[in-house]
Amino acid sequence: QVQLVESGGGLVQAGGSLRLSCAVFGSTLSINSYGWYHQAPGKQRELVAAIGRGGTTNYLDSVKDRFTISRDNAKNTVYLQIDSAKPEDTAVYYCTADSPAMAKTYWGRGTQVTVSS
Repeated sequence: QVQLVESGGGLVQAGGSLRLSCAVFGSTLSINSYGWYHQAPGKQRELVAAIGRGGTTNYLDSVKDRFTISRDNAKNTVYLQIDSAKPEDTAVYYCTADSPAMAKTYWGRGTQVTVSS
């Protein structure tokens, strides 16, 4: 079983920066990739960034060059650095861990990010 706990959300002004953290608890042997999703009010949840076991990353087009996903294996933590924040980045951000072997994606409870204009 894997548990994910997000932190670091809050209020930031447009153009500012924020770093989200996702602490990973439990056995991660079956985890193939980690991701960050966001869900804005009235919109569907969408994947904004992901990082694979080998470190390969991919991003939603609208956040490329502004968001950076990274992983610290020693700390069992996944990060999402948000730079040049925009009001449209306002959303609840969820951390995920994907385990193909277990045919399961684990989700955290989310952390709110609000970007003021």
